[in-house]
Amino acid sequence: MAESVKYLLSEERIPKAWYNLAADLPKPPPPVLHPGTGKPVGPGDLAPLFPMAVILQEVSQERYIDIPEPVRDIYKMWRPSPLIRARRLEKALDTPARIYFKYEGVSPPGSHKPNTAVAQAFYNKAEGVKRLTTETGAGQWGSSLAFAAQLFGLEVEVFMVKVSYEQKPYRRALMETYGAKCIPSPSNQTNSGRAILAANPNSTGSLGIAISEAVEIAAQREDTKYSLGSVLNHVLLHQTVIGQEAMLQMADAGHSPDIVIGCAGGGSNFSGLAFPFLGEKIKGKLNARVIAVEPASCPSLTRGRYAYDFGDTGHLTPLVKMHTLGSTFVPSPIHAGGLRYHGMAPLVSHAKELGLIEACAYAQNECFAAGVQFARAEGIVPAPESTHAIKCAVDEALRCKREGKAQTILFNLSGHGHFDMQAYADYFAGKLRDETYDQKALDTALAGLPKVAAE
Repeated sequence: MAESVKYLLSEERIPKAWYNLAADLPKPPPPVLHPGTGKPVGPGDLAPLFPMAVILQEVSQERYIDIPEPVRDIYKMWRPSPLIRARRLEKALDTPARIYFKYEGVSPPGSHKPNTAVAQAFYNKAEGVKRLTTETGAGQWGSSLAFAAQLFGLEVEVFMVKVSYEQKPYRRALMETYGAKCIPSPSNQTNSGRAILAANPNSTGSLGIAISEAVEIAAQREDTKYSLGSVLNHVLLHQTVIGQEAMLQMADAGHSPDIVIGCAGGGSNFSGLAFPFLGEKIKGKLNARVIAVEPASCPSLTRGRYAYDFGDTGHLTPLVKMHTLGSTFVPSPIHAGGLRYHGMAPLVSHAKELGLIEACAYAQNECFAAGVQFARAEGIVPAPESTHAIKCAVDEALRCKREGKAQTILFNLSGHGHFDMQAYADYFAGKLRDETYDQKALDTALAGLPKVAAE
């Protein structure tokens, strides 16, 4: 009986609505533009790719959007996810700082991605869609959409960035276990893929290329829509269950974070934790530093330009204003495949421009070192993406040690690394290289940014 009561109380902690940061921003973000007309896009422009319910969420200015009960009911499979104090890591670092992490690796696919995958599958099913296409980097998004689509009886085709397809066979197998078809990108199945392969037969791929392939397929079939795992407003919206739960759990622990940290590629994991806290910061109820951490080899926030750009390499998407390295930029083949995207979410980019968040970048060897230190202290092997957040948390805890400050640090552990053990094996064997980026390639990509009158 006691366990049943505890379970019911736990269910009550799952948010009943998603939080929309756009409602509280001091300045609205720039509009999404049609690449042909240069005018703001309307719902009709997005209808070939997304269900209308998702489109309305994309442009919504409402502070809270109700979570449908069927979605919330599925969330109960793993939510609320645990908030854990990393006491053993604190001891290992000999720091006065308090380190907490929100652990999203408890979901069935093992990451934060199902928070939006389930919602998107639900809305597509409700509007009669039969089939979804998508892209994936490391495979966490692809496996999450495959999981969600299976629950709603939808077919899924996943274009997986080729270097990750080859590096991470078990994530590919997980997608196939859930019933999805997984294709290495660039492929010969689309015009976009064939064009890339014609120019570079040995292309390792990128998220921008995979997006082009998935969008192209979706646009050709009336029974098919495209599903995205990061970047767009509705995706970040769905992830805010993470931060909302964390706020309640931190209050239970009797601490308020002084520093909030998340790794950032497209922005969904970072936003999921940070946006609810940013809302409190904007209202003057919280005085915390909010830090987005990215790879040094794909540094959109720290080295990119804030400009209108395409979200994909094949230039099939609308134009969004974001921190970008250029849509044709192909990042180095680091193991943190989920962070290998040329642009940052428009809302995250806008928050950076407003001075609401900070950004930093790390090379992959120092991130893996932090990940191993964390695993040996806390027992959880983190995904390569999450090691970036861990590295930043460790650095901040050591700063607290030097300065004698007992600050509270909160970071998001977006998923486990059980399917990334080859990356750890490479690290222990000394095979990981600290990839940078080709400055000439970056300059070329930025020189090709679209000319937009609105800028």
